[in-house]
Amino acid sequence: MGPRKIEITIPEEMVPFVLAADDEVQLRQNAMLLYPYIQDGTISHEKAAEILGIHKLDLIVLYGRQGMKYFQESDEELEEDITSKEIR
Repeated sequence: MGPRKIEITIPEEMVPFVLAADDEVQLRQNAMLLYPYIQDGTISHEKAAEILGIHKLDLIVLYGRQGMKYFQESDEELEEDITSKEIR
């Protein structure tokens, strides 16, 4: 299925930021629209990447550049998990 145009209502001040200048900007905007659905578990990173037509790793990198972590755990929780698995 190809792209579809939809109409949305946004504040006038947002218009310059929403009008995509190029494919990369459009991809980032679409990825940001999907991010809340990844966070709440509605879709996976893999499904979002499929929808966007990119590889999952590319999507994870894109989110990382925006400061959005792939893992929802804190750095301390992640380190604790790694350490506990090394001991076993």
